[in-house]
Amino acid sequence: MRKFLPLCAIFVAAASALAQDSPPWPTPSAESRKYHEYRKRETTPTYGLSKVKAIIAKIKETDEGDMILGDDAYNALSLKEKFTYTMLHGEYFTQICDVIPPIQDEQKKIFGYFPSPFNDEQMWSKRQKEFLHKNRVEIIKLIRETIKAKGTVGVNLKEAIMETNAVELIPDLIAQFGKDKKDYDLLTVMMLLMKVNNYPAFKASASYKKLYGDESNYQAFIANNSANQKLIISRATAFYKSKKK
Repeated sequence: MRKFLPLCAIFVAAASALAQDSPPWPTPSAESRKYHEYRKRETTPTYGLSKVKAIIAKIKETDEGDMILGDDAYNALSLKEKFTYTMLHGEYFTQICDVIPPIQDEQKKIFGYFPSPFNDEQMWSKRQKEFLHKNRVEIIKLIRETIKAKGTVGVNLKEAIMETNAVELIPDLIAQFGKDKKDYDLLTVMMLLMKVNNYPAFKASASYKKLYGDESNYQAFIANNSANQKLIISRATAFYKSKKK
């Protein structure tokens, strides 16, 4: 929260000072940096967009750094407008103090996790998560519509897919990946859906052990090659079919 920022600033400053006494991290290639930014992009829904943006712009920040829309204004939004609001705005403030080295050759890796939405500065409040859960069927329809309309699955939509455990969207993710095979985090979402649903065939795999085993970390990855891409899609397809029975 905001009140912890001074301590966070001290931590980062100390880390920066130490970095000056040691060799700097190597700079990632231009292609790696470009893909890093590509991974962080968000997809903007169109439902009541102008209205929702105007409402967000008027929200006042609390002493803790949260930006929560008043109950009356929130309850006055339609379901579709609440969806847009949630995809554009996290009501809770969050701060990551860790100094994380840049990832090298990011485009050559399929990660176990995708980046957080809102540039790691915001997160959904309990109210926002409850909205997604209570309206799960409608939310999945809106996610699907937004993917078709925009042609992208940004980190905010990926987060919503995981929050609602939207296994139903696996065919949509596969179809979207097949269009240009550029967003490898779509494969990550498929693996995460298999993970959280304890799909035996995936949990017994070498990929699972490397990405989510006891010795893994948030930046764990497997090689981004055609064989791994096809294997993930094959497993995700089998998992989806098993849930349809």
